[in-house]
Amino acid sequence: MTETDLPTNWRRWGDTDQLGTLNLIDAAARARAAAEVRDARHVSLARPVDPIALTTGLGPVGSPATMPAGVLQAVNFNGAQPLAMTDTLVVNTHNAALTHLDAVAHIPVDGLVYPGVPVQDAVTPTGVAHGSADCFGAGVITRGVLLDLAPDGGSLAADRRVGATDLDAALQRADTPLHPGDAVALRGGWDTNQPLGQPVPGLDLSAVKWLDQHGVSVYLGDIGDSRPPAFPLPMHQVALARLGLPLVDAAGLDELAEVCAALGRFSFMLVLAPPRITGTTGLLVNPIAVF
Repeated sequence: MTETDLPTNWRRWGDTDQLGTLNLIDAAARARAAAEVRDARHVSLARPVDPIALTTGLGPVGSPATMPAGVLQAVNFNGAQPLAMTDTLVVNTHNAALTHLDAVAHIPVDGLVYPGVPVQDAVTPTGVAHGSADCFGAGVITRGVLLDLAPDGGSLAADRRVGATDLDAALQRADTPLHPGDAVALRGGWDTNQPLGQPVPGLDLSAVKWLDQHGVSVYLGDIGDSRPPAFPLPMHQVALARLGLPLVDAAGLDELAEVCAALGRFSFMLVLAPPRITGTTGLLVNPIAVF
C-alpha cells in the first residue's frame, strides 16, 4: 500500500468536521447498542493508574515508556484541621500508562490535521481550536465488539504484526456481525507501557483498511502501533489522522475478555464519557462495556 493508496475520510463530512468516524454512529447504531443490555453486567476498559507524588523527590519520575509519569499528584491540606481535602493532578495524557482518547488534532499529516486543516489554524499556544477532544464531550454510545487475538488469556508475540486476515479470524471466533458505526475493542494481551526500545506488537496497514471497510467508529486497544515503528504509523498517522478514527489507547481488556467468555457473547454497549475540558489533544477516559 503506497501513500496514494492510503484510506482517507478528509472532507467526507465537510471541510470543518471534527467528529471523524463518530459520524457513522446514527440512531440505528445506538439502538443496536441498547439491545445489547440484557445481563445487568458492566466492565471498565480502563487501566488503573497509581499517581506519583508531585511534592517529593522520593518516587520514580516516570513510567517505563514515557517521561514524566502519567499522573503526578499533590495533596492540598487546607489548614491545620482541614474541613476538606483536595488534590492537584498533573496529567500527561498520551502516556502509555493511561487509558486515553486521542483527538483528531493529535497527529498532523504534512502540516495538516483532519480533515485538512493547517496545523497553525488548528492548534495554538493556548489550546486546540479545531479537532479537540472536547468535541466528544457529549458522550459516545454505540455497539462494541471484542476481537480477541490471543484467546484464553494469551498474548501475542512481540514481533507480531496484525493484519486484515487476523481480524477476519477474530471476528469469526466472536461469531457476531460487525455493523457500520460499531466500535472495535482489540485485545492482544499486552501492556505496552514498556521501555521504548522494547518491541511490542501492532497493527499493519491492511488492518487499518479493514477497520475502514467495516465502518468502525471507535478503536479501543491494548495494542496499536508496533515498536519498532513502521511508517506511516498505521493507527496514528492513517487511522486517526486520515480516517478521523478516534483511538482509545492503552485500554485494559483482560476483564472484558473474561466476561465475554463467561457470557458466551462478544458484543456489548460501549459508553465513552470523556470530561468536558476544552481545547485538548486528548483526554483520559474510562470506557464502560455494558451487557
